[in-house]
Amino acid sequence: MQNKTALGHIRVLDLTRVLAGPWCAQNLADLGAEVIKVERPLTGDDTRSWGPPFLRDEAGDNTGEAAYYLAANRGKQAITVDIASEEGQQIVRELALQSDVVLENYKVGQLKKYGLDYESLKELKPELIYCSITGFGQTGPYAHRAGYDFIVQGMGGFMSLTGERDELPGGGPQKAGVAIADLMTGMYATVAVMAALSHRDRTGEGQYIDMALLDVQVAMLANMNTNYLASGVAPKRWGNAHPNIVPYQTFATSDGHIIVAAGNDSQYTKFVQAGGRPELADDPLYFTNPRRVQHRDQLVPLLVDMVKQKTKQEWIDALEAAGVPCGPINNLDEVFDNPQVLARDMLVSLPHPSAGKVRLVGSPMKMSATPAQALSAPPLLGQHTSQVLGSLLGYDEDRLANLRARNII
Repeated sequence: MQNKTALGHIRVLDLTRVLAGPWCAQNLADLGAEVIKVERPLTGDDTRSWGPPFLRDEAGDNTGEAAYYLAANRGKQAITVDIASEEGQQIVRELALQSDVVLENYKVGQLKKYGLDYESLKELKPELIYCSITGFGQTGPYAHRAGYDFIVQGMGGFMSLTGERDELPGGGPQKAGVAIADLMTGMYATVAVMAALSHRDRTGEGQYIDMALLDVQVAMLANMNTNYLASGVAPKRWGNAHPNIVPYQTFATSDGHIIVAAGNDSQYTKFVQAGGRPELADDPLYFTNPRRVQHRDQLVPLLVDMVKQKTKQEWIDALEAAGVPCGPINNLDEVFDNPQVLARDMLVSLPHPSAGKVRLVGSPMKMSATPAQALSAPPLLGQHTSQVLGSLLGYDEDRLANLRARNII
């Protein structure tokens, strides 16, 4: 018996590409929604070519599917439509009328000239939920600027908080290792779409959702925002250290790196005892956390030398046994070999039409009655065009062949 899904009654028309919009659509697909991804004929989503690396087939040769594209497009059906053409616009309009949600991330005003903006589609289907994702939103002096995650991380304050301290080697602003503004915008968009669906189900009323990367980047600074708003003092970069707790940072071992988060004096004492330096717990300069913070520049080099004497695993074993909060800094080989990650089904393998199978990351949303699940691999370009236009819009083979011959689909 097939598992129930939370959103099996919902159809999403996904006009987005790259990351923020596709991430939202993939979340909805994991939750059971039918997601129809609309791409340009011949080229498709930009990320299809953002490689290497590319997915390899069973012979070890590259397919046309970049790993970047695979990250955000599982569980969808893919069709190709030229929305710059009148016939393509009509296809998208007809599909929107068969959908509950439209997602798009075009520049502000771009879809209006095609009659595919919210106001145009709302006239045809008032209960439609329409979510626009842009760099800076639909209003304000920056609305017409293109939005890029890297730039938004800088503009939104994240990079002022991230990176090593200016006075230390390697100091300066640093972006995150993944596109956090894009990803978090996709997550916030998912929440907003779900809320709009709930409202529609109660009232019958659709609505417009205006999501902006900059808004999200500002919002997600959380307590750092309120630290500033309460004090008037802008927080500074601390690298992998903590401004108020010592030791609470990364350390290099003899063969890797670990994190030690000694949140109280007892944990600090156990830490240095495990490292064979119990005198560092008795020293009046380091006896309490306020003193350790005050004298961090003298203490931390001593701890650095201490930690280098053992391997990563030796430290993890010793500190876990002593009850000191710690953890390894794993590379992705180690992440996907971790028994906890595997036990939580965070690695899945799905059939793929050109590669035989593809390994992907599972959904972190664990739900007892309506589990999220990766149901199908990211689709090939235009893989479902005939199926979707035939089943939903009633297009016959002759009409499909005519549209295909003219690169409308």
